[in-house]
Amino acid sequence: MFKIIKNYFRNQKTKQKAGSARPVYADTTYPLSKSLDRNTSELKKVFGDSDDLIFREFYFGVRKQIKALVFFIDGLGDQKLILDSIVKSLMVDIHIIDAEGRRIEGRDQFNEIKKHLLTINNAEEVHDFNEAVESVLSGNTCLLIDGSDAGLSISTRGGERRAVEEASNEIVIRGSHEAFVETLRTNTSMLRRIIKNPNLTFEPLVLGKQTHTDICIAYIRGIANNRIVEEVRRRLHRIDIDSVMESGYIEQLIEDSVFSPFATIGNSERPDKVAAKLLEGRVAILCSGTPVVLTVPYLLIEAFQVPDDYYSRVFNANITRLVRFVGFAITLTLPALYVAVTTFHQEMIPTILLVKLTAAREGIPFPVIIEALISETIFLLIRESGIRMPRAAGTAVTIVGTLVMGDAAVTAGIISAPMVIITALSGLAGMMLPAIYNAIVLFRYFLILLGGSFGLYGVVIGLICLLAHLCSLRSFGTPFMTPFAPVFWNELRDDTFLRLPTWMMKRRPQSITWKRSERQADLQKPGPRRK
Repeated sequence: MFKIIKNYFRNQKTKQKAGSARPVYADTTYPLSKSLDRNTSELKKVFGDSDDLIFREFYFGVRKQIKALVFFIDGLGDQKLILDSIVKSLMVDIHIIDAEGRRIEGRDQFNEIKKHLLTINNAEEVHDFNEAVESVLSGNTCLLIDGSDAGLSISTRGGERRAVEEASNEIVIRGSHEAFVETLRTNTSMLRRIIKNPNLTFEPLVLGKQTHTDICIAYIRGIANNRIVEEVRRRLHRIDIDSVMESGYIEQLIEDSVFSPFATIGNSERPDKVAAKLLEGRVAILCSGTPVVLTVPYLLIEAFQVPDDYYSRVFNANITRLVRFVGFAITLTLPALYVAVTTFHQEMIPTILLVKLTAAREGIPFPVIIEALISETIFLLIRESGIRMPRAAGTAVTIVGTLVMGDAAVTAGIISAPMVIITALSGLAGMMLPAIYNAIVLFRYFLILLGGSFGLYGVVIGLICLLAHLCSLRSFGTPFMTPFAPVFWNELRDDTFLRLPTWMMKRRPQSITWKRSERQADLQKPGPRRK
């Protein structure tokens, strides 16, 4: 019983530290002193010999000169804003205010400063060193006055930031070309510009005992399922880790199936795509320092859906979506089927084609299954090298490497020409589905081994195992294979293999919100005016 009680309070303490909205810094929880010199020396002890911390002491007042201090971190705070709106206001503008009979001293001095001197909107009082340190590390400026045991945290965030650019990994033909950046507040404002709804909620959070990374949970009240929102909060509050460098850290700590090759948490760098998911009832997780935003729940069907499907006319969108499904079947099964048929089921191949395949494989020292594994591995090596190399050289290296390696392998008699065609076709088809490409590669190897060992029976068994695995996955309580298993007929009809016209997609996905939710009115079908 004693151990249970001890573990309970330990878990409660861990939750408060790990998932609190306000970080706690070591040895900084004591209150501020009335002595400005003592506060300055304590702050210098906290930050050590860091030369990026700027201390600016000055005097202000007319009847009585008062010593004050502003301190901020160079690069996080806007120096021009600090000097013009804080230091200059206290040293120059105060003469006008003090001449009118107001006394900028005593207990209400910070209220007088906020009301009559500061031109910055966001300014809050701080009363201990922990709040002051947090304020400065967040990019704000802290104002301390001699004789006061409190300070003023003033929002002056600035510094160098990357401008909003075009998405580099999710290219679209139509629609917005904006992409998220590494600044959290910029990302939330981009979502606000798209969804002008007061129900759009951003809940702040701080994760990482050393990095104190700002996290934000985004959802729309009244649309998002409250149980999913609460589950997201619970999993995030459970995180107790030293650093959160990127949203991938969070993804690995809150996902449902750790050892599954299929991701159960979506990610995107496009604000319009994340906004569309929020409007369907999903929850987004934004992380400072990365342009990639996580979305939950995540379903398999989302890998086949791209923003262009909804910006283009329905006929064009359906053709390209069907091509993706065909490409998925090709990239997953084509190498395995080739290995199985040429090894065990030659009678299924037309005679003329069989003669040509046999002639092409003449002189190849390896069986078909080894040849397929070698070819697939070479393709992956070339693809990975093209991704990791600088962009200017990566494309050229990939093209030249593919041509040279393929021709050299065929000429040397290591790989046959038909196998090069099979590998290239399956590899190119897999690149149409970047969200599940890595999982496809793994199961492609798995099916090749089964096809080379047991023929078509092995391929069928492998596909059944894949289907069973997909049906067993969950994403924050939602089945991964929805709307196929379990079946949601409205979603299956509206937006799976084919996308219906926009005027027919009246309801939000019930598998996400778990309730009937209308998103547009009736009688939206366009047409000529009836007389």
